[in-house]
Amino acid sequence: MFYKIVRPIIKGLFYLLYHPTVIGRENIPVQGAYVLAGNHTNWKDPLFLIAVCPSSIHFLAKDSLFHGIIGFFVKKMECIPVNRKIHDKDALKNAKEMLLQGNVIGIFPEGTINRSNDFVLPFKIGAVKMSKDTNSYLIPFVITGKYQLFRKKIQIEFLNPRKITKDLEMENNQLMQEISMKRKASL
Repeated sequence: MFYKIVRPIIKGLFYLLYHPTVIGRENIPVQGAYVLAGNHTNWKDPLFLIAVCPSSIHFLAKDSLFHGIIGFFVKKMECIPVNRKIHDKDALKNAKEMLLQGNVIGIFPEGTINRSNDFVLPFKIGAVKMSKDTNSYLIPFVITGKYQLFRKKIQIEFLNPRKITKDLEMENNQLMQEISMKRKASL
């Protein structure tokens, strides 16, 4: 319920402040389970996805965000805590349960905001694993540009949905290369 109240506010503010460009919106299903996986450029990226996607998204988020005033909102938005210091099997299990219930998972396979000069950081395998294990579609996305107030500088492109059917390592590398090449092409 909280998500349904907050989403229109986030959407309105986001479009007012950043004038985002959205490409490939037709690749986002209106209902059903799927995994949104893409690059992570800024702390505003989850807000961007909330603003442009029609379904409620359950993000995997580092466990340190679940404290204080930010923690209140993160919990109310039904995010899934991840302990990044370990291979957190509970986070993966919880995300898979959400998918099996028909929900949408949002994940940034880089595991953190990319502050390097690389187009993407090495991807962790969780996105392709949970997609394959639950037979859910994986929808890659690419965020390019900068979050500049009142300028049309930020863009998101949703790529074709796909089922993960091959070797996880190979699928993960393919996902990382596809997103990296899209980012590189946009610069």
